Amino acid sequence: MELDPPTHEAFFALHHGLPREAPGGREHTARALALAQPLPASPRVLDLGCGPGAQTIDLAELLPQASIVAVDLHPGFVEEVGRRAAARGVADRVRAEVADMAALPFEPASFDLLWCEGAAYALGVEAALEAWRPLLRHDGRIALTEAVWLCDAPPEDLRRFWREGYPAMTDVPGVRAWFRSAGLQLRGDFVLPASAWWDDYYGPLRARMKALALERPDDAALAGVLAAHREELEMFERHGDRYGYAFFVASRS
Repeated sequence: MELDPPTHEAFFALHHGLPREAPGGREHTARALALAQPLPASPRVLDLGCGPGAQTIDLAELLPQASIVAVDLHPGFVEEVGRRAAARGVADRVRAEVADMAALPFEPASFDLLWCEGAAYALGVEAALEAWRPLLRHDGRIALTEAVWLCDAPPEDLRRFWREGYPAMTDVPGVRAWFRSAGLQLRGDFVLPASAWWDDYYGPLRARMKALALERPDDAALAGVLAAHREELEMFERHGDRYGYAFFVASRS
């Protein structure tokens, strides 16, 4: 959805400088990476919708021989990836670029591993897998996180929230079916714990929300952005056992 300029500015004022843009953490990235093994000795990796690059840096450190391309549509996030890579001493192996996940500027069969934490929903997982699969080399791997239902009958307020925000959301078996339809062989999946939401994502986000509300009390666009985020956090506090994020790892045969 296209945001008007004041809302766009308010959204990124809130999100700039946060550790992550989706649930996750180094331990979960490492667990998913273990499911993707074996990989070539010096794999070429594409991190899609990289945000500020927390998982990009984790991948660079967990795969010390890898070369990584990280892409995001927002230039501010791309710049942040570059700063983080330099600070962690991996800038020689990490290249960050502004690019649209729906129209990537790469040749087919260019990568051994495609990675996407929390961004595939922007295209829809089915469309994302169809668009990205050709980029994989033979026996290449793809790993992504996706929001999933963890119950059969969500309460009405939760159903309404996700119907408005992401109506395509399904459960773990449903996402597995999308991978099979894309001609990908699932290697494993797991649901992220609640700590993956709070430690580096919702916790820092909530602190930033409080600070900005005090700094800009008369900003109407910011007030709307903060209200939407408060509803999101409150929904997870009430119903975090009924939905979550899951990691899925698959290979191209």
